[in-house]
Amino acid sequence: MSFAKLSPPKEGGRIRILGDRWEVPSHPVIPWIAGDGIGPEVTQATRTVLTEAVARAYAGKRGLVWFEVYAGDRAKEKYGELLPPDTLQAIREFGVALKGPLTTPVGGGVRSLNVALRQELDLYANVRPVSWIPGVPSPMVHPENMNMVLFREATEDVYAGLEWPRGSTEALKLLRFLREELQVSIREDSGLGLKPISEFCTKRLVRRAIKFALAKGLTRVTLVHKGNIMKYTEGAFRDWGYELARAEFPEVTVTEGELETKHGGTLPPGKILLNDRIADNMLQQMLTRTKDYQVLALPNLNGDYLSDAASGQVGGLGVTYGGNLGDNAAIFEPVHGTAPKYAGKNKANPTAELLSGVMLLDHLGWGEAAVGVRNAIRAAIGSKTVTYDLARQMSGATEVGTQEFARVVIERFSFS
Repeated sequence: MSFAKLSPPKEGGRIRILGDRWEVPSHPVIPWIAGDGIGPEVTQATRTVLTEAVARAYAGKRGLVWFEVYAGDRAKEKYGELLPPDTLQAIREFGVALKGPLTTPVGGGVRSLNVALRQELDLYANVRPVSWIPGVPSPMVHPENMNMVLFREATEDVYAGLEWPRGSTEALKLLRFLREELQVSIREDSGLGLKPISEFCTKRLVRRAIKFALAKGLTRVTLVHKGNIMKYTEGAFRDWGYELARAEFPEVTVTEGELETKHGGTLPPGKILLNDRIADNMLQQMLTRTKDYQVLALPNLNGDYLSDAASGQVGGLGVTYGGNLGDNAAIFEPVHGTAPKYAGKNKANPTAELLSGVMLLDHLGWGEAAVGVRNAIRAAIGSKTVTYDLARQMSGATEVGTQEFARVVIERFSFS
């Protein structure tokens, strides 16, 4: 293993990936990316909490060996580029990473580093669990009803989209082809874009969502799409999802039609109801029939919209986190942005980054430590000892800084 500008820790071991099974040593090396803006502060707080949680949960017999790798501004300073090969190699080698938020430009400029990481490492499932932490201010009357896990495809659709600006040589050439070869008329002052959705990528995402539901004892998986309008991309996403279930999970999946015709409207024990919803209707259903949904499988753009909307129901992106999962690597991260206004001020809320760390521990199979951190976060917020963003919305709250909140969490560890 050779890196241009990195020196991996001499202690610690490498995670071995054996098909669906991850073989995790007692002291795995965990690459981490500090991120931009508030990233260094929230990742520092998170590493402190996770290190202590693992040490306490396993009485020192297990530990996390941190290995900093670089992306974004810190990579630009060290390498002269935003995503150096060293970083990709390290994540491939050690199998996982914890990541802070990275700047995503709007409009022209550098393409999103988050997208680049997912595509370069084939992290095809962007998994976002969304549930309410008691005490977090929410616009909902019953935020506790939200308890969903969204599986968003992360390598195609708009993430692999192609675009040409209005009036460009490429756009005009494509317009001519559409008009002359396919007899399709589009205004000449249009910008043009293509969004691919493939059978292969759809089926591996749906497969992962169904396996997750089975492993967690959940009973509903919903395919979310806009197939009533875009029949050969998003409509195909729906059709391929059902095909996958029929081919690989026929003994455990039941469609809504089968539920009525074969089972009298009652889902048999041990079965999963596989259904589908139009994306715009699903946005309404999340509000009005929240408890009816557990696992959602979505193309990329729909997954972006719906995961943010679901996050809003439980208090916003400040407490929302996710994992980017592939067959050979995984990266865990907060969903929020870099908030440069608050960088370096010890004010940022590390909850989303902490919860992404909890997801990392669960992924390693270290559930005891994960439970300890999760319980402590709930206890800290329940006691109204919180960072400024939550304190300003709570009556009688005690405001603390980023690193102080980490210490409050450590004080409240409960491993049962």
